[in-house]
Amino acid sequence: MPSTPPPGDPAPADGALPPERLIGTEQRRLSAYVHVPYCSSRCGYCDFNTYTAAELGAEPGSGQDAYLAAARAEFALAARVLGPRPPLQTVFFGGGTPTLLPATELAGLLTGLRETFGLAPDCEVTTEANPESVDQAYLETLRAAGFNRLSLGMQSAVPSVLQVLERRHTPGRVAQVVDWARAAGFESISLDLIYANPHETLDQWRATIDAALALAPDHLSAYSLIVEPGTRLAARIGRGELPLPDSDQQADCYLIADEAFTAAGLVNYEVSNWARPGHEARHNLAYWHSDDWWGFGPGAHSHVNGVRWWNLRHPAGYTTALAGGSSPAQARELLTPDDRRVERVMLELRLIDGLPLDVLTGSEAARLPELVRAGLIDRTERSVRFTRSGRLLADGVIRNLLD
Repeated sequence: MPSTPPPGDPAPADGALPPERLIGTEQRRLSAYVHVPYCSSRCGYCDFNTYTAAELGAEPGSGQDAYLAAARAEFALAARVLGPRPPLQTVFFGGGTPTLLPATELAGLLTGLRETFGLAPDCEVTTEANPESVDQAYLETLRAAGFNRLSLGMQSAVPSVLQVLERRHTPGRVAQVVDWARAAGFESISLDLIYANPHETLDQWRATIDAALALAPDHLSAYSLIVEPGTRLAARIGRGELPLPDSDQQADCYLIADEAFTAAGLVNYEVSNWARPGHEARHNLAYWHSDDWWGFGPGAHSHVNGVRWWNLRHPAGYTTALAGGSSPAQARELLTPDDRRVERVMLELRLIDGLPLDVLTGSEAARLPELVRAGLIDRTERSVRFTRSGRLLADGVIRNLLD
């Protein structure tokens, strides 16, 4: 089942934020994330907050109609709490599988956001999709409603790897969906890949890279497989049916991908993300720059000016709270100035633009020469960022810098 949320302080029933945290926010950029918690089946490696029909059963408040009504109620709640704000800069529908909703219902949620908050003229509107969950008519409906970016869960182009991951699509289906999305007029297409899978060879990974690049995507995300406790994949590895991912193979896969993507004209603008210039994921950049965003839906996380909160995870709890006129927030935390500074170090160091030097404390800055000598950090007069070698050890470098 999905992992548990972090601890936090009780969240107020009306969803109100501390008044001092709202000062000045009327000029801050705002994004929206909408979590659609449904999947047709659970992939073996997945511990996201998502539910299949079998897992939900007939529990009251768990169905799609109740979810849609609750999401719209949370839109209204957010508007009351935030007050006047600039229109949304980015919108991202994730899950789960947002495209399990009927296209008209998913489009209706975007209409609800537009009517409640407004959308900036250049608003980036993304939905995630599994290849088997959409067809041409579905994508045409979304595009007509204002969606302009598609993030497609390709994961691999090798059938045996897809089988290990318990993915349901075929490699050929990905190419078909990309063609449909382009024909529908989507402005940006992103593919998600997973590497260092059990029994996956480097040649198989190269085949996946070649297949992905052959589709000429505007954006690619590539993540090393993480074995999450409690998943079917973890159980299979625990029984000895599958091998654990190998750290050397993980590094080799990353370097192979970075070289191939760079040669194809994509820029590594964040450790695990490559894009053609102008096609960076602006929604994710909002996260990495600690902008404000409201996360709607079961288990969604939000952040406004140093206040972070997260919703009740189960669809029934989420819908029941909103049906009763209460906020669905389960808990929250108020970040101190140093909490926010540390988060900035952890996030911005991963970006191509790097981290301004003046964000670091004196003791942190004193550790930089050693990291530069080790070839892990590039330093200019004003900023620091990872080298290619540093990207391979990003989490460890950050811990070293902050300890």
